[in-house]
Amino acid sequence: MDKGQASRRRLLDAATAEFAAHGIAGARVDRISGEARVSKAQMYAYYGSKEELFDAVLADQVAGVLDAAPLTAEDLPGYAVRLYDAYLAHPQLVRLATWARLERTPAGHLFSAEAEHPKIQAITEAQHSGHIDPALPAAEVHSMVISMAMTWSPSSLTFTTTAADPGADHDRRRASLATAVSRAFSATAAPSETPPRSSGNAR
Repeated sequence: MDKGQASRRRLLDAATAEFAAHGIAGARVDRISGEARVSKAQMYAYYGSKEELFDAVLADQVAGVLDAAPLTAEDLPGYAVRLYDAYLAHPQLVRLATWARLERTPAGHLFSAEAEHPKIQAITEAQHSGHIDPALPAAEVHSMVISMAMTWSPSSLTFTTTAADPGADHDRRRASLATAVSRAFSATAAPSETPPRSSGNAR
């Protein structure tokens, strides 16, 4: 990683923490540049404005979750569990998305349709192959699985889990989530006999 890439990485990391804590309007570029050890002039040269920096932060976090939770449409319960673990490991994404909803996009798509297209296409193919109920629109299946995986995330209205929770609690939630997704979307409506377990970091 060259010096410029390292500076951009520090800016993204510092801005992620700042935006997650304070939102777009409340974030302060002085704090971001100070934490990143990058001048404000250089920060603006890289990202143009605070709004564009937020865009870069959100895209970076989404890419991280996409990498951590690949969608294997033939195993939709496993995808939901991988999302659970990704939200557990990266709660800042949920906070950033919540701020974006509050301050930017109160209705409609939060992310570009292009970002979701590969996963929706994978679900469509799994419907054609008999793994997922074809009566449900693929885009809606994707949205509902995401929402189910976020049941215990920082956006929860009832209970938010953290990595500090007992491993048995996480395993119980993963099993419940996998079974619920299997029953909701399977073409045969059969519950998952062996709910996937995380290899993860919250044991």
